[in-house]
Amino acid sequence: MPDFKSILRIEFADFLSMREVVLSESAYAHDCHYLTSFDSYLINCNLQHKEIYESVITEWVKNLSGKSSSVGNKVIVIRMFLRYLSSMGIRVFMPPIPKVTDDYIPYIFSDEELKRIFALSDNIILTKSQPNPYIQLEFPMMLRIMYGCGLRVGGETLALKMKDVDLDGGILILKQTKGDKQRLVPMHQTLTSILIKYCLAMALIGKAEALLFPSAIQEVPLSVKSARNKLNTILKYADISLKGRAKWERGPCLHCLRHVFAFKSFTEAEKSGRSINDSVPYLSIYLGHDSLKETESYLKFSSELYPKAMELFEDYTLQVFPEVSCDE
Repeated sequence: MPDFKSILRIEFADFLSMREVVLSESAYAHDCHYLTSFDSYLINCNLQHKEIYESVITEWVKNLSGKSSSVGNKVIVIRMFLRYLSSMGIRVFMPPIPKVTDDYIPYIFSDEELKRIFALSDNIILTKSQPNPYIQLEFPMMLRIMYGCGLRVGGETLALKMKDVDLDGGILILKQTKGDKQRLVPMHQTLTSILIKYCLAMALIGKAEALLFPSAIQEVPLSVKSARNKLNTILKYADISLKGRAKWERGPCLHCLRHVFAFKSFTEAEKSGRSINDSVPYLSIYLGHDSLKETESYLKFSSELYPKAMELFEDYTLQVFPEVSCDE
């Protein structure tokens, strides 16, 4: 529980205690951050009475920064807190929820860029400054798992243990992913074959508790930071970057492999003649998304790599999420 210090510190603590009961660990952490920040803002405003005026809220909203979706989330949480204050008889001003625009633009690796990335990752040279002796084997395998299965890097790929890998069935068992969800992730036969060879080379077969991607200390997984740094080095040698990147554009990174997987899965389904009504819901489940709207955000892109696929998906989402006029 954060140490709130403003005149509303008791109300902050009580509200957060109620929220903790119904929120996931990650959502609770976000609420803690938003409420602590708002508490600090009220201190800076020198709020002396348990009453929040319109000018206080208006100035707070005005100074919020980040993606429109992030700003919207902050306002929503504070609105819930303000509503709680109002129920306690405290006079507050309720701000409107700002309009959220789709300002996120992922970076999509081209096939040629992917070839360069995998070629360089397959030829990593160990140096004296590299403390992890397994990096030559595990980094190429890690990239292939992320690219071939669309996994997230931290809580999914790097958290895998041998007991989570069914080599006979070609399935990855993800037990605690984003949103505290579990799912089974089937692998392509080619990827399964590569993974079997990797496990043999790393002497992991038969060791249920062994990490699939250990650091120099075998009981500790390769860190997200180390994986990102290694990819950044490879991207530099591969001459892959996003010139003039805006703050909301992710730029080339590990998470972009998940976007590429989503794009290619969708386009392959379309090429194979599978109905979009069938393929998109399955893709959403496979990726561990909470909704089709989340899957839609993965199919946004900044180039003309997949124009036909995007056109089809936009037609589909228009049917699922029809636009509503102001009169309705």
